[in-house]
Amino acid sequence: MESTITREAAEQQQYLTFQMSEDEYAVGIPHVREIIEYSAVTRVPKAPVWIRGVINVRGSVVPVVDLAVKFGVAARPVTKTTCIIILEIKLDGEDSIMGVIADAVNEVTSFTAEDIAEAPSFGTRVRVEYLLGMAKIGKKFALMLDIHKVLSGEELVRLGEVPVQAVRTEADGAQSNRPDAPTNASKNVTVSSKAGKSKS
Repeated sequence: MESTITREAAEQQQYLTFQMSEDEYAVGIPHVREIIEYSAVTRVPKAPVWIRGVINVRGSVVPVVDLAVKFGVAARPVTKTTCIIILEIKLDGEDSIMGVIADAVNEVTSFTAEDIAEAPSFGTRVRVEYLLGMAKIGKKFALMLDIHKVLSGEELVRLGEVPVQAVRTEADGAQSNRPDAPTNASKNVTVSSKAGKSKS
């Protein structure tokens, strides 16, 4: 299955790198709309376990996906660094907004051709068709996600149709599970830019 982005294009754009469980991932900056602190998520009945639910972002219903769970990792507790990356993608041919839970965001960076290796057919939790490749960061690798393929699916289309009025606040339960949780859940998270930095 061909990727929705060419290798050449992958080398020419910046990436946001972030942590999920013990692995590091990268998603193209053109798809990143903003990064917000983790806040209460309204659960949707009968949704797959990897869909946490929906949130209200300035009047828009945004499905929130736990990619780690989708990739076969147990759900992690919410911490002070947990955040939601708001992404703009094409879903069922339409422009859509999705949220992805990250344990922490790392940095914005660029990758050269020498940094990017082919996606392996084994050895990772992520299906090979979800990957653009593996980017070398120091002595480690970040899995470069083809976010359109990762977030495709009828389940997400249905979640995008949930009325805004149905997205109720569940702050009490969410905040009680988060140590020293901030009261301003919509505050943007700052990500330091490392574009074009050299790799060690």
